[in-house]
Amino acid sequence: MKHWKDFFKGKRVTLMGLGLLGRGLGDAIFLAEHGAELIVTDLRDEKTLAPSLEKIQRYKNIRYTLGKHKLEDFRNRDFILKAAGVAFDSPYIAEAEKHGIPVEMDASLFAKLMPKGVTLVGVTGTRGKSTTAELLYSILKTAKMRAFLGGVVHTTALPLLKKARAGDIVALELDSWQLQGFHGAKISPQVAVFTTFLDDHLVYYKGDRERYFEDKAAIFRYQKASDVLVVGEQVLKGATLPLKKGRTFKIARKADVPKDWKIPLLGEHNLENIACAIVAARALGVPDSVIKGAVERFEAVPGRLEYLRTVKGVKIYNDNNATTPDATIAALKALSPLKKGAQPSAAGGLSQLPKAAPFVKGDKSIVLIMGGTDKGLDMSKLAEAIPQYCKAAVLLQETGTEKLLSEFPRLKSPLTKGAAASSRSGVVVLVKETLKACLDEAMKIAEKGDTVLFSPAFASFGRWFKNEYDRGEQFVEIVGNL
Repeated sequence: MKHWKDFFKGKRVTLMGLGLLGRGLGDAIFLAEHGAELIVTDLRDEKTLAPSLEKIQRYKNIRYTLGKHKLEDFRNRDFILKAAGVAFDSPYIAEAEKHGIPVEMDASLFAKLMPKGVTLVGVTGTRGKSTTAELLYSILKTAKMRAFLGGVVHTTALPLLKKARAGDIVALELDSWQLQGFHGAKISPQVAVFTTFLDDHLVYYKGDRERYFEDKAAIFRYQKASDVLVVGEQVLKGATLPLKKGRTFKIARKADVPKDWKIPLLGEHNLENIACAIVAARALGVPDSVIKGAVERFEAVPGRLEYLRTVKGVKIYNDNNATTPDATIAALKALSPLKKGAQPSAAGGLSQLPKAAPFVKGDKSIVLIMGGTDKGLDMSKLAEAIPQYCKAAVLLQETGTEKLLSEFPRLKSPLTKGAAASSRSGVVVLVKETLKACLDEAMKIAEKGDTVLFSPAFASFGRWFKNEYDRGEQFVEIVGNL
């Protein structure tokens, strides 16, 4: 294959999805810098995209279709670079395919063009992929290996082509959308890590869980016999993995994390993430002594059960990236002061609270801030968990919150703080219009020794936030101003 620089020079490329200061912007800059004749098209208008457009206004080899897509932008092109989240039944992608135009995605295009001798590590999973990828990268750097990390937060993989060379290790965090590109290219990373598989993105996949899994399965589907697949034990509970004969297959179990290691991250779910990173690092030749040092020094990834500060004796945690009920339940369990073997109070769920739930002072010290845009996920388990672990729940008014309220009638008549305290039953449930109002209310309810947890359980799209990362940044700023 010719050098990757020659691959882009003079190519007619349509970038579908610029987005706001995320991967799309990184891809646009990379393509423009390397000589592509670029069309940038996005359904959002010029005003909405202004922060991104400002970053690329200096490039003269870009023209724009904003506020809409046009079929002609998907004809007579050398390839289409599709952003994550583009509908799998998009008529514009169908138009390109009808004309025989290749449809690429950022991470898989990097994988196709990366220099020979680079080891590609891919990390996916419904939950845990960011923490696992970041921890694995930290382990590799501690081992003084030449390694790079891409795909996390809103970074793009293509610019790593400028850095990676033979002998390097490139670790990529891969969501299900990015893995669609690996299906198209029929390639998989040499070392694949599959952390968890849970319900998510069911609106996008139109309720088809098997299709969601099939996109995830690209992480290993095209591996060679000499490659390595690391699977978290949770994955095996909910999916059957078609495995190739001769390929190295390793199960990462949290019970195998050495008991004498000082684990800095909270929660059983993080033990699962650590187990995945340990097994992958061992497969890459890192000795346990180095892995141990890196694990014990590792800090929570921003937005993943991240401790922010203590205000008047109240600890505040940012779990912004918990966009599913499973993730929020994991955070509640991680922060709960309930001792093993203790019976949680109000085990019945928000719609079926007993009149006199057992209450022991201190057993429910979490004030939960949650709510957001509906993703079509089942909230019943979270509704049962809230009264088990929380003394209060403050909900941000959005479509997901409205759905929760409609499904669990008990929430329609929010209990006041005084009533909840006097009856020793149920939880305080309040709905607020803004994230700041949610935090202000949570801090009024919380007492010294309590924990305020921001763990939304829903997506960020809606009135208040540009994207998931904007939501997290807003919360951090609000907490900083307390």
